[in-house]
Amino acid sequence: MSADKPNYEQLRIIDLHSFYGESHILHGIDLHVNRGELVTLLGRNGSGRSTTLKSIMNMVGRRTGSIMINGNETIHTPAHQIARLGVGYCPEERGIFASLNVEENLLLPPTVRSGGMSLDEIYEMFPNLYERRKSQGTRLSGGEQQMLAMARILRTGANMLLLDEITEGLAPVIVQKLAEVLLKLKDKGLTILLVEQNFRFAAPIADRHYLMEHGQIVEEIRKDELESKKDILNTYLGV
Repeated sequence: MSADKPNYEQLRIIDLHSFYGESHILHGIDLHVNRGELVTLLGRNGSGRSTTLKSIMNMVGRRTGSIMINGNETIHTPAHQIARLGVGYCPEERGIFASLNVEENLLLPPTVRSGGMSLDEIYEMFPNLYERRKSQGTRLSGGEQQMLAMARILRTGANMLLLDEITEGLAPVIVQKLAEVLLKLKDKGLTILLVEQNFRFAAPIADRHYLMEHGQIVEEIRKDELESKKDILNTYLGV
């Protein structure tokens, strides 16, 4: 962070352990995300990246440790109250309501805090959604569904986005569009924690990367260290 910008931590996780039933998935995660940062969780499938996002939202069986959001301890906070702290979660499965059209999907989410984007602002950021605003959710392409899932969160007023594999299975031109959207959101001051498999998508837009393996963070890499830490990235990601 630059010297003139306060190093305000919007998210701080200390010694997080997460369980599904008897399965111990996360083994002592420590990470932080500053306000306005875009940080990625990189790693192979099964490394615990998606579970980290679900743990922040309290959508796992059990969790121990500390998760501070805007300075509030949330380890015992129910999921719906975590959303009210301004956290928006976009799961891999997107959760579009198939029977509703695009605009109805956008009008559905409740406002969790002030500052949510208006429909006009959404359509300006996602012109495809404006063109398809009367189309049913199921009629959209994968890329359009992903844009709709993200746009819905932006309507709520969330200022910290947890995004899970948003580029998976999408055409390169759509992936490029999503990169542009994330940079615009960052410019607006939003904080983004991104689970991503596509390193080439993540590398140019992220401030920092956390590398995960077997439910642990094995390395933290700043944007300016990517070149010098290529060997580590290759070992864990095969890039």
